[in-house]
Amino acid sequence: DTIMEMAAEAGTVEDLELEDVLKTGYGDIKCVESGGPEPGVGCAGRGVITAINFLEEEGAYEDDLDFVFYDVLGDVVCGGFAMPIRENKAQEIYVVCSGEMMA
Repeated sequence: DTIMEMAAEAGTVEDLELEDVLKTGYGDIKCVESGGPEPGVGCAGRGVITAINFLEEEGAYEDDLDFVFYDVLGDVVCGGFAMPIRENKAQEIYVVCSGEMMA
């Protein structure tokens, strides 16, 4: 489940706890999926903004983390995807792409 799906079910993102959305996997790697509206409906970037703000408020970045990765689209239709860059959430940025037509 994503932050946006769980927030919709709970009524608001304020009704969620970090433990509800944070999954721990192999090697104690922690993962959260922000989610967003179905394609072509609404602003998917809003999900990125909401998720990052929620994670900050819940103290997700206060643990002894070695790295934080944001896998975001290069699309900036409504600006939300660029939020980690625009608001100095990243110390380094790597652009990964391919030669495929849709890349």
